[in-house]
Amino acid sequence: MTGPLSARVAAPAGLELPTGPSGVSWRRATFDDVDAIVELYAAIAAADHPEWTETREEVDDELRHSWIDLAADSVIAEADGQVVATGLQIAPPDPETIVRSIAFGGVRPSHRGRGIGRVLMEWHRTRGRQHLAASELDLPGWVMFYVEERNASQLRLAERLGLPLARYFTKMKRDLSIDIPDLPLADGLRLAIPTAADSARIMEAKNDAFRDHWGSQPSTEEGWTSMMEQPTSRFDLSVIALDGDEVAGFVLTQVYPDDFASQGYVGGYIPLVGVTRAWRRKGVAPALLAAAFRRYREEGHEKVALDVDSENPSGALSLYTGMGFVPETRSVAFVEEF
Repeated sequence: MTGPLSARVAAPAGLELPTGPSGVSWRRATFDDVDAIVELYAAIAAADHPEWTETREEVDDELRHSWIDLAADSVIAEADGQVVATGLQIAPPDPETIVRSIAFGGVRPSHRGRGIGRVLMEWHRTRGRQHLAASELDLPGWVMFYVEERNASQLRLAERLGLPLARYFTKMKRDLSIDIPDLPLADGLRLAIPTAADSARIMEAKNDAFRDHWGSQPSTEEGWTSMMEQPTSRFDLSVIALDGDEVAGFVLTQVYPDDFASQGYVGGYIPLVGVTRAWRRKGVAPALLAAAFRRYREEGHEKVALDVDSENPSGALSLYTGMGFVPETRSVAFVEEF
């Protein structure tokens, strides 16, 4: 690095609301927009990722995080009497190795191809640069965009705007009707079913396990608690490996019953699998996954899904393939680096 991001990133001091195209009006989001955003996300999900959509609780929590300033970090586009696009540009707090600004949102499928996406993307990029320019840290700065591969129009837009493609993430599923291997934990570890009281020590293990993963930064207490207290989080279907009182590995579980019909099966989602660096290469992750599979099957689940960085340095893609997961769809990460 050659100095703080504030000296390296050019960004306007202020940022007006987007304008255009014809017939579209823009404003900031408010907490009263939660239901409209949830409905918009459901329409986007039906086209881009029909297996899942954001819950109302997730959307509401996201808007209320202490590091979100809706008056600066959000936009909503309205046309034809409805919300047709939304954008939220988030700068997660307390960075250690990367200052990130991450784009969330999208355009209603019925209103794509009208120029709304281009206007929204340019707003994201400018607001992202403002986040970086406000940092006095001498660290890399990333403005990040995630695009579902099935959203061909947004992929084309990202390419036309010259956004650098940085990574592919693969969604994988595991059929729980196939054999589950009997894999014991490494000597010195014991299997446990976590409770809410274990949340803090699981976060410590997560921060250690993901320290060298692409784009990852340590979770904060607020963000972690928000995720773990979601009604979709299932401690009873999660598993941890304990080394004395410390968590050496974990498989966390979420269940979205409202998605069962659209995804076509009864089953949950694994948001995080991790093993602390001291316990890597000892078979901990496969053993924990096998234990979790048995709990899912006992619960009546038919399949389980997860997402994985295709270039994960810990070999996660081969791990999951070896545990019976099958690749299905992909998303793409675009990153502007400063």
